[in-house]
Order: sequence, then C-alpha cells, then structure tokens
Amino acid sequence: MKVAVLGSGVVGVTTAYYLAAAGHEVEVIDRQPGPGLETSFANAGEISPGYASPWAAPGIPQKAVKWLFMRHAPLILRPTLDPDMYRWLAAMLANCTAGRYAVNKGRMVRLAEYSRDRLIALRQRTAIRYDERSMGTLQLFRSDKQLAAADKDIAVLRADGVPFEVLDADGCIRAEPALAAVRGKFVGGLRLPNDETGDCFKFTNALAALAAETGVVFRHGVRVDGFERDGDRIAAVRTSAGTVTADAVVAAMGSYTPRALGALGIRVPVYPVKGYSITAQILDESRAPVSTVMDETFKVAITRLGDRIRVGGMAEISGFSTDLPTRRRGTLEHSVGDLFPGGGDLAGASFWSGLRPMTPDGTPVIGATKYRNLWLNTGHGTLGWTMACGSAAVLADLIGGRRPEIPADDLALSRYAA
Repeated sequence: MKVAVLGSGVVGVTTAYYLAAAGHEVEVIDRQPGPGLETSFANAGEISPGYASPWAAPGIPQKAVKWLFMRHAPLILRPTLDPDMYRWLAAMLANCTAGRYAVNKGRMVRLAEYSRDRLIALRQRTAIRYDERSMGTLQLFRSDKQLAAADKDIAVLRADGVPFEVLDADGCIRAEPALAAVRGKFVGGLRLPNDETGDCFKFTNALAALAAETGVVFRHGVRVDGFERDGDRIAAVRTSAGTVTADAVVAAMGSYTPRALGALGIRVPVYPVKGYSITAQILDESRAPVSTVMDETFKVAITRLGDRIRVGGMAEISGFSTDLPTRRRGTLEHSVGDLFPGGGDLAGASFWSGLRPMTPDGTPVIGATKYRNLWLNTGHGTLGWTMACGSAAVLADLIGGRRPEIPADDLALSRYAA
C-alpha cells in the first residue's frame, strides 16, 4: 500500500518509519526544507510518560485568574478575534473536572508508557543516538500545597502500575545533586525513574535518515494545497509540486491540521498552544541537572541534553503567533537560574518558540476519519516527543488492519462526536 504522510515533525517521521517497517511504500510531504524544523526543533527534551497529564485539570480556571497577575506565569492568554480560540477554550474548560481529568490522564499515560517502550525497542534495534539519557524526571514542589496536590496524579500512576517515588528535600538532592545549593527553595518532589530525556530534533533527523534508507521518500519544501475527493475517499493530495496519489493519507501536520482538513468538512479540535525554550551551554557540571527537573511552580522543564541545558515551558494561547517576547525568556531564565545558578551560559543561550498542537482533553487524535483512507495522527500538545513512537505504532497497525497492542478506540476523532 502506498501511504502519503503529511508533515515531517517527530510525529510524521515516526509514522513514516513504522509504516515502512510494516511493508508500506511511504512518501512524506512537508513545506519546511528538512525534518523537525517546527514544534520538534527545540522542545523541552522530556520523554515523560509518568508526567503525561492534561492541562485541563480541576482548579485550572481559578489558577488561570491568578496567573494573569504573575510576572512569570505558566499560562498566558493573548486574545485574538479567532473564534476557534474561544471554542477550544470552552471545550478545555469543560474538561476541568475531576472525572474528566482521571479519564484523560489515564489514556494519556497508557499511550505514553507504550510509546516509551516502543522507543526503547527502536533504540536497541537501530542504535540511534540523540543525546539520550535514562535517568528519570523529578517534579519539584516549592510548597507543601503543591506536594499535597500531587495525590491525584499519584493515584493514576498507581492504578496504571507506573513506578514513582515521593521524595523529601534530601531525596530530591540525591536525585539531582546540584539542588543542594538551593535546598531551601523546595520541599519535596515526585520522581518518575523510568522517564527519559533526549534531543527531539536530533532524533527526528536521525530517524528520517534511517527511514530514507528503507525507501521512504521525503519531499521537503512542498506545500499541501488541498485534496481531491472521490466519494468517501481521498483520491489525491494537491501540492505546490503537483498532485500526489496514494492508497492512504495521514495528516500529521500538528497545529496546522485543522486548517488543512477544514475544506473536507472535518473539524479537528486542535489549537496551537505556544511554548518557549532556551538552550544554554553548560558552564559548570556540578551546578547542572543530570536529567529533567520540572519546576512545578512555573511549569518549566529543565533538561540535560549532552553538554547543553534545555529549558522549556509555558503555555501561551495567542493563535499562530511565533514571536519571541523578552518577557517569556525572562521566565525561563528565572526558573533555571533559581534552581541551577551558574550551571549554564544563560546570556549566550538561544531562544525559540513553537506551536504545540493541543486538544481540549490533552489526548492526541489518532485514527480514522469519515474518509475511509484518511487518517489522523495529531494533537499531541506538549507530549509529541513522549508519544511519537507509540502513536506511530498504533496508527501503522490501524492502517494495516491489525489490532493495536494497546486500546486505541478512545484516541480517535470519534470520541468528540460522543
């Protein structure tokens, strides 16, 4: 079967790789000049199944009001005239209940855990390298209130059999020795020992090279302009370089998926939630993290990537803007400078922003559409790197007519119709 994959971020490239491994002829189309040049380029670097949580959670509406007045707010709303923004916000707020949170987190952890296992198997099979480390994630709590609020997450982790450790301040320092220098700034943490870290951009490009060796064709610098329909199937994809025909089409275009599919009458509830990162060279190993530390107060992840520190976070709802306000950089520098002072060259750090494709319930959309040969693999939000391999494996099974190794019915677009 010939499959056209639209998008060459980490989700599109992993999808192409798994489809090719299943014996399909695969062609990848992307407007960028190479793989992983948008949201996958400089994300936080976490592969964190245990930390897979929806942003829509109990208490978020109240916290959002407080965050409006914080200098270093983890959530920023910059209103536009786009009606899709307000539809998405309303749907997200509807998911901010204890019941919905438990359901959403449960399926996110299920997919993320499966994805981590698939990544490990891929690494063992191919010896792919991407500044990877397997030293866990530490969610750091600066207050007793934050520590107590972790109970709801711990309940889901325990129910799903995900290993975790609740640590006091001394335990956090044993996991991340550099924190000894700032011991009074936190009260404890939740450590997820099976989480990993790695450079998503390096991984995406290395996997694209492996996929190309197996016959996957990458057509970069090519824009998707529309589709030709034949009843209940997609007959062809119209591109800036001509018409592409395929037996199946996968839309893995991140935040731009809804725009691409709107003319087909498919409403994909994905909206861009902007994130920021800085990447700094390590100046002092003894003052740098050894893995990932999630600063719960600012929702900022501080990750070791080889000889660099990647600091990523914040959720800004501002449409498709990719500007780089100095104030956002200040939040990232404040978090890492407060917890790991002197560890990295913050003055010389590069600054980046990317548009995370977020669903209202946090779970990606993976599976069929009303067109029998059009499939979706999008909406991973902040967890595209964490969920990429698992999402690709699930979709490759579905396209090939096989039952996925994990339950996948509740990942499909049809869950929104219900």
